[in-house]
Amino acid sequence: MAKTTKVNPHAGSSFDDFLKEDGIFEEVQARALKRALAEQLDDAMQSAKLSKVGMAQRMATSRSQLDRVLDPGNLSIQLDTLIRAASAVGKTVEIRLKPETKRTRVNTA
Repeated sequence: MAKTTKVNPHAGSSFDDFLKEDGIFEEVQARALKRALAEQLDDAMQSAKLSKVGMAQRMATSRSQLDRVLDPGNLSIQLDTLIRAASAVGKTVEIRLKPETKRTRVNTA
């Protein structure tokens, strides 16, 4: 016997649906992902007691390039730069595609 979950009939659409309707879902998702990556890199640098100058040297890049990597608002980071940054703090980058999840409602009236 299948179990039906009750959904609040007064609940609206999901926040993702709202962003999709406004046409900004992908941009918001990219900004959130970049912010999370920048925070993780910054945390790893602090754990390793690594300055920005030291990090840039390990990456074989300039400090201004590192600043762009660590800037959560700068979405134009190249994948190879991200991989070099992760490697500089002893980390790896894992990227995967996953199916979109569809939120469905069950009416139990």
